[in-house]
Amino acid sequence: MRLLLYNIRYATGHKKGFHLPLPYAGFFKKTAANLQRIIHFIRLIDPDIIGLVEVDSGSYRSSNTCQAAQIANDLGYHFVVETKYSGSSLVHRVPIIREQSNALLSRTEIIDTSFHYFSQGVKRLIIKAELQQVVIFVVHLSLKYRHRQNQLGQLYSLIHDTDKEVIVAGDFNTFWGDKELKLFLAATGLENANVVNAPSHPSHAPHRQIDFVLHSHGIRIDSFFIPDIQLSDHAPLVCDFSCLSSPLAVAGDDQGIRLVKQLH
Repeated sequence: MRLLLYNIRYATGHKKGFHLPLPYAGFFKKTAANLQRIIHFIRLIDPDIIGLVEVDSGSYRSSNTCQAAQIANDLGYHFVVETKYSGSSLVHRVPIIREQSNALLSRTEIIDTSFHYFSQGVKRLIIKAELQQVVIFVVHLSLKYRHRQNQLGQLYSLIHDTDKEVIVAGDFNTFWGDKELKLFLAATGLENANVVNAPSHPSHAPHRQIDFVLHSHGIRIDSFFIPDIQLSDHAPLVCDFSCLSSPLAVAGDDQGIRLVKQLH
């Protein structure tokens, strides 16, 4: 199966024109044209599962249309989408911001979905989606180190209570490097699909590894690559994986790791 993780920055774009006429002015501009570019890219990658971080679920930027729903309808996916902020948060009452969401899309049926919220941080949403062979968690962690560590502890509890194989995908905002995840990985037994620690941010000159696909031991990574595409400030992560308990999984422990510098 192929998983795509992409922080699309609400399809507001990157670099060219984003900071004109004022810094971060692109955050408030219409997103239809860039969303079509993102949809075209997703069509080329042809993933089975998509974890989307920073999706506009219906502000004026997206013409009051949910971007996750548009992608799902155009490309034929099941989907779930939810705002990143809990209903009790004051942020939830602010126009534009209250439509800022994360989403999970799947070619196959999403058997069950639940939404959880961290107790600390502004970005609090955890999407938990159960598919036939695997449970996917989509997260976007806090910008503050102390909050991130607290969030990882709460995420551990959710993973510990999960019976199926697990993938945790998202923007972890690990500005201090992957060492921030050392204790979390040791406690959960999860592994980083990006075994060479290739950076994905910012997309025009990557030097930070803040986007992660983490997986349980019963999942084999068959390939992993980061396309060189700049439709967002984050580059996307693409991961081909097999569940070892599946009869479709081919025996063997080799991992094929590909880093793609240019997507043709």
